[in-house]
Amino acid sequence: MIVLALNAGSSSLKYGLYRVDGDACQPLFADQTDTPGGDAVDAVMATLRSRSLPEPDAIGHRLVHGGPNVRTHTRIGDEVMAHLAEAEAFAPLHVPPALAMVRRAREAFPERPQVACFDTAFHASLPKVARTLPLPANLREGGIERYGFHGLSYESIVRQLGDALPPRTVIAHLGNGASLCAVRDGRSIDTTMGLTPTGGLVMGTRPGDLDPGVLLYLMRERGYDAARLETLVDRESGLKGLSGGTSDMRELHAMNDDNARLAQDVFVHVARKQVAAMVASLGGLDLLVFTGGIGENDAVTREAIVSGLHWIGRFQTRVMRTEEDEQIARHTQRLAM
Repeated sequence: MIVLALNAGSSSLKYGLYRVDGDACQPLFADQTDTPGGDAVDAVMATLRSRSLPEPDAIGHRLVHGGPNVRTHTRIGDEVMAHLAEAEAFAPLHVPPALAMVRRAREAFPERPQVACFDTAFHASLPKVARTLPLPANLREGGIERYGFHGLSYESIVRQLGDALPPRTVIAHLGNGASLCAVRDGRSIDTTMGLTPTGGLVMGTRPGDLDPGVLLYLMRERGYDAARLETLVDRESGLKGLSGGTSDMRELHAMNDDNARLAQDVFVHVARKQVAAMVASLGGLDLLVFTGGIGENDAVTREAIVSGLHWIGRFQTRVMRTEEDEQIARHTQRLAM
């Protein structure tokens, strides 16, 4: 089966065309575009046709959040589309552009099966104690809980390790978006992101965990409304807010000023603390895996994080390439048959 995998982020689209047969996944072409929303599908198809590549038999979409009603990778129909529209409220930075692409792809390929692959699906195994947020029952019953994200990335690392996966593994997906996952015997038992992809580690433009009183203070004393708070926590914080300009770790390494150093130091400090939290959930650590743009390519940041963790004792470290798009292609082939 020829599968087109569309991996929509908050500001760009990675995509790949794959020939898939069971677990075998052969890449035919891969690229990325900054074309937003539904227009991205037309741009992708124009690129594939210009290279005389085959049209897909099925299309797989990465969706960051499925909301409370969709917890597994699934074939897309009208009912699923309705649930995805509800999920926009849980991840307003990511779901709307991805959903626009799903709608356009269904228009462009009405006879082709389309599959939604969710970053939250890998974390469906979270135990109740890790999933539950300390809020009143009437709020928790409305779907406010820890969902976890970067699940396709974590899935891909678990699949690549195979029989070499030890019982207690922490996977660090570090990039513009960043999170950690505690994996026991191949299953997610804890993770740093919560209801939305905003919490946990310091990220490119997101703050990670933040005292909720800060938001209340800004509402009460500075007149921030929901829209202004959303802009703050999604687009103006994290490395960008700390450095006063850039969210790119490569640029921060090249800069020689106090704000750039502070941004790097805070990123590393929070990552160390959160790794320790995942180790506490696992009851020890056998392997720490780094993946994602920073995790795979930034040896300076990796070494700074690990150097503060030697007190844990002996554990292995590995650097591995995330294969989110290949995971999308495999799930799509399985569900589209």
